Amino acid sequence: MNKINGFKAISLILVITFLSFGLLFYSCDSNNGSGTSITGFVLSGEEPIESAEVTLFSTGTPRGVELLGTGLTDDEGFFRIRFNLPPEDEAVLYVTAQSPILTLSQQTRVLISDSVRLATVLGRKPVDTEIVINERTTVATAYAMAQFFNEDEIDGPSPGLQNAADILIRLVELDTGDTTFFLNTFPNGGSTTTRGAFNSLANMLAACVRDENTCDTLFELATPPGGGTAPDNTLQAALNIAHFPWHNLEELFDFSLEEPVYGPSLDSTEEITAWILAIRYVGNGKELNGPGNTAFDAEGNAWIANNFVFRDNPLDVACGGDYVIKLTPTGEDAPGAPYKGGGLYGAGYGITLDTKNNVWIGNFAFQGEGCPFDPDARAQSVSKFSPNGNPLSPNTVGDDIGGLKGAGNTLFYPQGTVSDFEGNIWIASCSADHVTIFPGGDPEQAFVIQETDDSDETIVVAPFDVAIDTDGNAWVTGNETANVAKFDPDGNLIFNVSGDQAAEAGFKKPMGVATDTFGNAWVANSGFVTAPCDGNSVPGLLAFIVLTFDPDFMNPDASLIKVTSDGEAEPFKGGGMLMPWGIAVDGGSNIWLSNFDGQTVSYFCGEDTSKCPPGLETGDPIAPLGYFFNGLKRSTSVQIDPSGNVWATNNFEILAIPENPGGDAMVVFIGAASPVAAPLIGPPEPPQ
Repeated sequence: MNKINGFKAISLILVITFLSFGLLFYSCDSNNGSGTSITGFVLSGEEPIESAEVTLFSTGTPRGVELLGTGLTDDEGFFRIRFNLPPEDEAVLYVTAQSPILTLSQQTRVLISDSVRLATVLGRKPVDTEIVINERTTVATAYAMAQFFNEDEIDGPSPGLQNAADILIRLVELDTGDTTFFLNTFPNGGSTTTRGAFNSLANMLAACVRDENTCDTLFELATPPGGGTAPDNTLQAALNIAHFPWHNLEELFDFSLEEPVYGPSLDSTEEITAWILAIRYVGNGKELNGPGNTAFDAEGNAWIANNFVFRDNPLDVACGGDYVIKLTPTGEDAPGAPYKGGGLYGAGYGITLDTKNNVWIGNFAFQGEGCPFDPDARAQSVSKFSPNGNPLSPNTVGDDIGGLKGAGNTLFYPQGTVSDFEGNIWIASCSADHVTIFPGGDPEQAFVIQETDDSDETIVVAPFDVAIDTDGNAWVTGNETANVAKFDPDGNLIFNVSGDQAAEAGFKKPMGVATDTFGNAWVANSGFVTAPCDGNSVPGLLAFIVLTFDPDFMNPDASLIKVTSDGEAEPFKGGGMLMPWGIAVDGGSNIWLSNFDGQTVSYFCGEDTSKCPPGLETGDPIAPLGYFFNGLKRSTSVQIDPSGNVWATNNFEILAIPENPGGDAMVVFIGAASPVAAPLIGPPEPPQ
């Protein structure tokens, strides 16, 4: 061999050796940047998962999903990834672990198919630099980020994506993969089914991770209803269960018993109707008492109207709440919250954000029996707060009752309160049988809508709620007149669904109303509840609550009613509806109802059937039995945030007492709905 050929041979050997070493180094410890390093373990329970490729991504920026680095686990499940943090504060980091990838170059990647794919979400910087990826973190990822998966990637608009990532750490500890103190203790923990359901879901994945022969069973059970595509990995299986949690309930439970790695898990399905994950928020633990309704601001914070002042002793008399609650997406108090002043007292169902992000709250004067205040005097105003919680309406000082009464003092026991697109504030003055409008939010220009029929009778008696449609028209429910009326933006009557037409559609004691982008209004038709409209509301509500304790209690008149833009009405039933009160439309036009009895949130197919499971029509219940949750009490409101979480109020206790009947929590169904842009003015729209 001559010198030239010998040099070429040696060079070829060196190149091959270098490339081989480089490929090995890339697989074990990528160096896509030297700024930051993440280390961790990929585990199934305590067992290491060897030779899994771990991939770190960034999402939530204008550049979309970006690969930051990869690593390969060793025989102890350990990996390390070096990377550069993206500069944007809104960037969300997430990690997947799956079968190894053959790397021809950093731009050419060929996936070797495998059944195991695990994940976790680190959230925004600063991020944890020591993490564990396991079946629990995968379930948390699938549920918290349920509305942000696009095939294998996670992405979506701010702030919903970022808030969803924050909520994930309410479920799992990123550094250990264990369940959190929050999930393990009251008001969650053993007092609800969520921790058990969470561990049962993780056990379903563990069965597949530890024995590939069981994966086909999991994938078959997690195939979407109606002939959807079967998942081919554990992360997709968990995501499908999150999207269709009622599907194959019993069969999935049986499968969860195959490999009981995580506990405590569920030992039966007696207390669940779906594989939902619902958590309870109590703020600072000394503020929620009778939450009545919720409105979200642009950051996804929840502003909550609160009936009663909190009492340490639940048997003590509770007067009207004199503060508004503002919770972050993860359930903590926002800075300075709760906010007092502004004449606020005993808020009921009325709360809204206007076009300037100010918050308006109806002062209903809810109070427990034995409270010395005159409710009539305190139920004649609304309160207004700035986005940071400063009261913009007069405070109550002694006998000088604060709030904004408006020209002519037309407010009396206000309930539903909403803003329209022009910043006009519409208020259902429940006891006065009319709707009051503050044009442009100016109480000094207030005027009243009180239409009468040919017999000079008021057409809307006990107006309870107001909703604005795509054209700026206002829909108003009349609880005592069993109707819904539609008014144009100037307050002129367009039509009134009443009399024989309303009776044929089943109108009886309607409560909440919501609109969709198709011009429809949807009514929560309670069939039973006499709307609280005066100072005797607490005794009145307790009187019919007693009737629900009868084991034979039924409410056959409960329904969801759709009213089209031209006034055609159609009722729908099922879905676990027992006593619907609050109602919301999600970003996919599907319908959610809260129930004042039955501890269930109901979920129906809306106008856009492409957003429903195959085979369902408008008005069909998506969840056949609804979402029962033993941590939910008597609920008056359901609303959807920009992350797709469904917030329901625990308004009254199941065994409510007259002195202090209020419930003490918000219930959040994680990732259950199509996200809604906030603040909500008019029909819901998906976030952009």
